[in-house]
Amino acid sequence: MDARTVLAHLREGIPLTEAQLHWFARGLATGEVSHVQGAAFAMGVCKGGMSAAEIVALTRAMRDSGDVLHWDLPGPVVDKHSTGGLGDATSLIVAPIAAALGAFVPMLSGRGLGHTGGTLDKLEAIPGVCTDVDEARLRAIVGQVGCAIVGATTEIAPADRILYSLRDQTSTVESRALITASILSKKLASGAQALVLDVKGGSGAFMKTRAEASALAESLVSTAKAAGCATRALITDMNQPLARSIGNAVEIAAVVQVLRDPRPESRLCRLSLALVGEMLALAGLYPTAAAGGRAALDVLQSGAAAERFAAMVHALGGPSDVVSDPERYLPSAPVICDVPALSAGHISGIDGEALGQVVLELGGGRLRPEDVPDPRVGLTDVLALGDAVVTTQPLARLHAADAASAERAIPVVQAAFQIGAATKPPPLIHGRVG
Repeated sequence: MDARTVLAHLREGIPLTEAQLHWFARGLATGEVSHVQGAAFAMGVCKGGMSAAEIVALTRAMRDSGDVLHWDLPGPVVDKHSTGGLGDATSLIVAPIAAALGAFVPMLSGRGLGHTGGTLDKLEAIPGVCTDVDEARLRAIVGQVGCAIVGATTEIAPADRILYSLRDQTSTVESRALITASILSKKLASGAQALVLDVKGGSGAFMKTRAEASALAESLVSTAKAAGCATRALITDMNQPLARSIGNAVEIAAVVQVLRDPRPESRLCRLSLALVGEMLALAGLYPTAAAGGRAALDVLQSGAAAERFAAMVHALGGPSDVVSDPERYLPSAPVICDVPALSAGHISGIDGEALGQVVLELGGGRLRPEDVPDPRVGLTDVLALGDAVVTTQPLARLHAADAASAERAIPVVQAAFQIGAATKPPPLIHGRVG
C-alpha cells in the first residue's frame, strides 16, 4: 500500500477498504504518510464524503493507531463530548458531577478548533493547570478524584492528533466523516463504556442547521455502537452562546458560578444537568435520565461537584481553592468595555460564528497552530435571543488585550446582533438519538 493509491481512490470515488484506512492512519502516526498527504486526505473526504462503513473503518483505524486504555475501577467508565459551540463549558460541569455520583470520567478533550473554544484551553486559563499528562498520571487522577479532563497522550489516537491539526489548517473542520472519526477515535481509545454526545446545530456551531446536526448525531451514534460503545446523543441549539460568556478565563468563571450557585433555569446549567442525566442512565447508575438529572442537581446544590472540580484542578497543578476564590486566580484583560446597541427592539438573531471569530481575533484562539491563546480575552454579559434592548444599552462586554483590538472588535460584535421584533427563542434541546 502507499498513500498515493489511497488518495487516488479517494479522488475517483472508489470505496476505501478497512485495510487501506488502517494502513493510512498508522502511516500518519509513524510519519510514513506525510502531512501534505494527510491534508489531501482531509480535503478529499471533506469534498467527497464517506460511506457509513468507511466512517466506521476510519474511526477504528484512528483508534488503533495508538494505545487503547482498559480500566479496572469500582464503577462505570463514562464520557461526554460536545461537537463545539460558543460559551459551551458543559464538560467542566458534567465530569465532576458524574464523579460525585459514582462514575469515573477519563475525559480526553481538545483545544480550540476554528471559531469554537477548546475545553483544554479553558481549563488551562487557571494558573498552574497542565492538561498534558502521561497515562500513569491520568490513571492516578481518575482513581483518586473520579474525573480527569486532559489532552490525549502522544500514544492515544496519534493519527487523530495529526489530522485534527491539519483539518484546522485546511478548512476541512466541517466534514461529518472527519468529525465522527476524530471524536470517536479518542473516546473509544479512552476506554469509555458509555458515551453521551452533545451535537450542536445553529449559527455558532459547525453544523448550521438542525438537519445537519441530526445527520451528524446519527453518524456518531451508529458508528460508536458499531465499535462497541453504548452511546446516546442530544441535539442541542447553538443559535446563541450557551453561556453569556465566550472566552477561556471568562468561561471558567461561568463554570465556577454554576458550581457555587446552580440555577437550573440558566442554559449552561440546564444542559449540563440534561447531559449528565443521560450519561448516568446510559451507564446504569440511575433508571432514567430524569432521575439522573435530579441526582445531578442534588450534588451541585450540596457542593459535592464543586469539591470534585477543585480536586481535579489541584491534581492537574492548579490551586485547590479556585472555586472559593476565582477572582484571585483567573486572569483579567487590561481593557474591558461595553459594546453599545445601535438601535432599540429585541434580539432577534445572533451570528454565533461572527462572535467566535471576534474572540479568535482578540487572541483567544489560534489563527496558526503555534499560537498560544490569551486566556484573558473574550465577551461577557452577552445578550440572549428575545432580550429587550434600548439604544446604547450594552449588547455585551468586551475583554481585550489592548485598546486597538477592542476598537476593531466593537463594530463586528454590533453587526453580529440582529435587533427587531420580539421572537420566541428556539428550544435548547431539539431531540435525542440512541
